Amino acid sequence: MPNTKGILGRKLGMTRVFDENGRAIPVTVIEAGPCTILQKKTLKKEGYDAIQIGFLEKKESRLNKPEAGHFKRSGGKGFYYIKEFRVTDPESYEVGQQITLAEVLSIGDVIDISGQTKGMGFQGVIKRHGFSGGGSGHGSNFHRAPGSIGCSAWPSRVLKGKKMPGRMGNEAVTQKNLKVIDIRNEENVLLVRGTVPGANNGLLNIYTKA
Repeated sequence: MPNTKGILGRKLGMTRVFDENGRAIPVTVIEAGPCTILQKKTLKKEGYDAIQIGFLEKKESRLNKPEAGHFKRSGGKGFYYIKEFRVTDPESYEVGQQITLAEVLSIGDVIDISGQTKGMGFQGVIKRHGFSGGGSGHGSNFHRAPGSIGCSAWPSRVLKGKKMPGRMGNEAVTQKNLKVIDIRNEENVLLVRGTVPGANNGLLNIYTKA
């Protein structure tokens, strides 16, 4: 995602707010930043321009030696989450510099948010794909089974892409064009309209459209 600015956050939950006309707006509450710049990556050295940022401080006692060595350059504080964001000019940033919510976003901005969806384990075709299933009477021997999955003579195999039972959820999903309803800089809290992927306290990557 070239030339994209962003910040890391975590989902706190959902609520609603009211606009000036008294209409209820469903919003997701996100704790976003502050993030610390851990490393600058340049086209000359790494082959691309980016900055590496850390979010949510981690106790020093929980750091292993490689982590402690990496974090030492940016001030010694450890972080639970590390992410790279592409930028056009990495030299305009400094290692150890903090990126706050107010520097990245404003009320009314349209943003993209990506996160990891809730894992639901192994599921059948009815829950996973919305199949109707068979009759529910006692005489029916076909309730929640997938039914035929292909022909026997030709092509004598199951075609790729066939909707089948399997693992559901736990996928990286990006929700696009979400509007920023409110920003509370003193609390590092962001309110966006609608839902975002993942469970409460899950990591979110917040990308600006600029």
